[in-house]
Amino acid sequence: MESTIQVNQVSKSFGKKTVLSNVNLTIEKGQLFGFIGPSGAGKTTLVKMIVGMEKADTGSIHVLDQKMPNLALLQDIGYMAQSDALYVDLTGEENLKLFASLYKIKKVDQKKRIAYVSSLVNLTDDLKKRVAAYSGGMKRRLSLAIALIQDPKILILDEPTVGIDPELKLSIWKEFLRLKEDEQKTIIVTTHVMDEAERCDYVAMVRDGHILTSGSPMELKAAYGTDNFDEVFLRAGVKQT
Repeated sequence: MESTIQVNQVSKSFGKKTVLSNVNLTIEKGQLFGFIGPSGAGKTTLVKMIVGMEKADTGSIHVLDQKMPNLALLQDIGYMAQSDALYVDLTGEENLKLFASLYKIKKVDQKKRIAYVSSLVNLTDDLKKRVAAYSGGMKRRLSLAIALIQDPKILILDEPTVGIDPELKLSIWKEFLRLKEDEQKTIIVTTHVMDEAERCDYVAMVRDGHILTSGSPMELKAAYGTDNFDEVFLRAGVKQT
C-alpha cells in the first residue's frame, strides 16, 4: 500500500525531559490509525510533529513524501488540537468562514463545506450563536468541523470525541469510517478510550515516549492472548519493563 506518513527514528525532549524516544512508524493512505495511551505518554507531541507544529530533535518525518515541517502541506492536513483554538467573540459560522478563507476555499464551495461539516457535528442550528455561549462539547464539535473544512487528505485529531455525547460520538465515528473507505482519507486519532481504539485499522500503544506495541486490534489481542483490549495495553507495558 501507499504510505502517507513516515516517522523515522524520531526523538524529542523539552529541557531534560525526554518526551519521545526513537519512534518509528508508517501510516498508509486510507488508514484509520490510532495512538492510544495515558496523558503525558507523548501522543500529542507526536501528532504535533506530524502536523509540523513541533520539530524533531533527531530523526525525520515525511508527510505525502515531503519532509516536515512544511507550511505548503497545511492545505492537505486537517488538525484538531486537544484544546480548542476558536474565536469566541465570533459566531460558529464566522469561525468556519474565517478558516475556510485561510484555506483559500472558493466562496461557491464555502457554503457547501460549511453546511456539510456543521451538519456532521450537529451544529447547524447553533451557527449564528457566538462561540462564547457554546458549551465545552459544542466547542469540541466546532473544532472538529474546522478540521474538516478544507476537505483535507489527512485528518489528525487529538482526542476528538472528549466531551461529546455518546449518540453523536457514534455518528462521528461512522463518518470517519466513511471518509476512510469512500474518500481514502488518512485519519489519525489519539485517544485513551479503548473502545475507540478498537475501531481503528491499526493501533500504536504509547507510554513514556515509547511505542510499546503496534498492530491491528485483532493482531494485538492474538499476540497478547486476550480478548480484552485494556488487557493488551497492560500486558504490553509489563513486557517492556
